[in-house]
Amino acid sequence: MGRILMKGTEAIAEAAIQAGCKYFFGYPITPQNEIPEYMSAHLPEVGGVYVQAESEVASINMVLGGGATGYRVMTSSSSPGISLMSEGISYIAGCEIPAVIVNVMRAGPGLGGILPGQADYLQATKGGGNGDYNLIVLAPSTLQECVDLTQLAFDLAQKYRNPVMVAADGFMGQMMEAVEIKPSPTKDQPADASWALGFMEERGGKRSHLHSLFLAPEPLEEHNRKLQKKYAAIKAAEQRCECFRMEDAELLVAAYGTTARISRSAVNNLRAEGLKVGMIRPITLWPYPYEAFKTIPSTVKHILVAEMNAGQMVDDVKVATGCRYPVSFYGRMGGFAPSVKEIEDECRRILAL
Repeated sequence: MGRILMKGTEAIAEAAIQAGCKYFFGYPITPQNEIPEYMSAHLPEVGGVYVQAESEVASINMVLGGGATGYRVMTSSSSPGISLMSEGISYIAGCEIPAVIVNVMRAGPGLGGILPGQADYLQATKGGGNGDYNLIVLAPSTLQECVDLTQLAFDLAQKYRNPVMVAADGFMGQMMEAVEIKPSPTKDQPADASWALGFMEERGGKRSHLHSLFLAPEPLEEHNRKLQKKYAAIKAAEQRCECFRMEDAELLVAAYGTTARISRSAVNNLRAEGLKVGMIRPITLWPYPYEAFKTIPSTVKHILVAEMNAGQMVDDVKVATGCRYPVSFYGRMGGFAPSVKEIEDECRRILAL
């Protein structure tokens, strides 16, 4: 497939199919409904299976079962739906089952509204379900990145046997851009018969038992130590970040997703005025790209965090920088996004201090 104009939700769905997704389980919720709709129409064309479950709770538990077979599985939802899936996500992480979860975020809390938001940052990066577990969380800021990161999500899920979340937002889901969707070179890799259910012949008749229930404290602690060792390996290998016009910046804007592409325009406009402003954009929200923040030049005097929430990433920026810089915040909520002018004005205000 060459470059083609697609809506974000449909691009994510086609990227998943080209990445080798074999099973999709989901339930409708705005603003991600085109993903299950697209999967219902096109996944069977490649021999895959689409099931619309009776609820988000049922969907995520079907993902648990499907992923346990070793094949590539995905679900998608939007903020309140992800909240309902939290218990199942914890179980999937505890069982070390690979799965891709797409969250097209909308404004909250509670049912909130159907307009875009980024208020699920803490839910995605700090838990949401019970227990000591982590998701790998990828935050695209263009539709091409929605495609590329969705395909990467399947590879990372299989590599680490861990759930991976693609954290987009309503803008990403509903806008249209030209994208190129190539078949993933790893889409046809065989399921790893050493752990997945089935594949008895490949394992010489040995059974595989995947579970997250350890009644005795010793094996549960041992299981948690194993998980933490895996998370440490992910932190070391999978941090991703973009540094934009940062080399001589006096003010850095820290932003991700849609807010990052708005901030990029603000940075370019301010640079045209001669103001030394740059941007640092986490692509992995977990693991947070601490190593990139260590490369911030000595010229930087202030960091402005911009988000579509009340400032959920601010603490991560402070930790990543060792609190060496003043960190302030500008954001919008309720379905609004900061405008380019609003970010420009906030940058000018900070630089004038």
